[in-house]
Amino acid sequence: MRSRTLPILTLALGLLGACAHAPARPSADEDRAVLKAKSDAWDKAIIDKDEAAIAGNMAEDFRQIDGGGNLETKASFVAGLVEPELTIDPYGVDEFEIRLYGDVALLSGKTDMTGSYKGERFESHYRYIDVYVRRDGDWKVVSVQITRLPPPKPADG
Repeated sequence: MRSRTLPILTLALGLLGACAHAPARPSADEDRAVLKAKSDAWDKAIIDKDEAAIAGNMAEDFRQIDGGGNLETKASFVAGLVEPELTIDPYGVDEFEIRLYGDVALLSGKTDMTGSYKGERFESHYRYIDVYVRRDGDWKVVSVQITRLPPPKPADG
């Protein structure tokens, strides 16, 4: 009997020691703060055409489904945003929401985007959902889905 007890006790103590040294998981509020900061920084990088910052927020296996149903990879998504002919005006996000599911987070909102492409002004109104995954302790966006919306109706005046 004693020969079985010692290995089991050693294993149990080892597991307890491993648990004691495991890094503490961030709280949901801490995760939300990090994700909000990442989202804000990504929006700024897009406006500034900061290619390294745009790509740095994205997982290598990133995919986007755009408002027309087209599939984009990380490379094509970044290339499209940094095209010299494209200018995106500063924009805000309405109805912003973060939903956490362990190491997966869904960030969604509504955006009215304006800018110019090849000298022509554009307006784009859409809802989006960005899917972030925590890998090796860092949140990266793995997927973006955009749904086009009609332009807002003018306010009665």
